[in-house]
Amino acid sequence: MDPHAHASHAEIVKRLKRTEGHVRAIIAMIEDGRPCVDVAQQMQAVEAAIHGAKQAFIRDHIDHCLEDHLASGQPVAETLREFKDIAKYL
Repeated sequence: MDPHAHASHAEIVKRLKRTEGHVRAIIAMIEDGRPCVDVAQQMQAVEAAIHGAKQAFIRDHIDHCLEDHLASGQPVAETLREFKDIAKYL
């Protein structure tokens, strides 16, 4: 297994693909001249879905990769730097 592949990645990819479909629907809504409020509401839903996927992805990394790094003897300072690097995206 790829060291960057986690058990949660398949579910995250599924969520993002569903979101991709919603983005395509939003584009169609705009092209069809749908009311702006309807389009904005769908954009908000996509934004929330991407935010949730991003948080799940980052939390999984923190829960697994960083713990594994510490358990494997990686220097604490290096693990802390990696935590700070990814935590800024939360």
